[in-house]
Amino acid sequence: MGRLGTTEIIVILVIVLLLFGGKKIPELMKGLGSGVKEFKNAAKGEDQPADSKKEETK
Repeated sequence: MGRLGTTEIIVILVIVLLLFGGKKIPELMKGLGSGVKEFKNAAKGEDQPADSKKEETK
């Protein structure tokens, strides 16, 4: 128990596609990616978000 097979993954993907639609999935993945990036930065101990660091170098 706890392992996902190919069939389960396909069913989950179909359900996600039906719930969010094809146009919302890229936005959802972009938000998920930025969330993971912020989490990694916080885990490293960086206090400032990446956007403010870009502004400081200008």
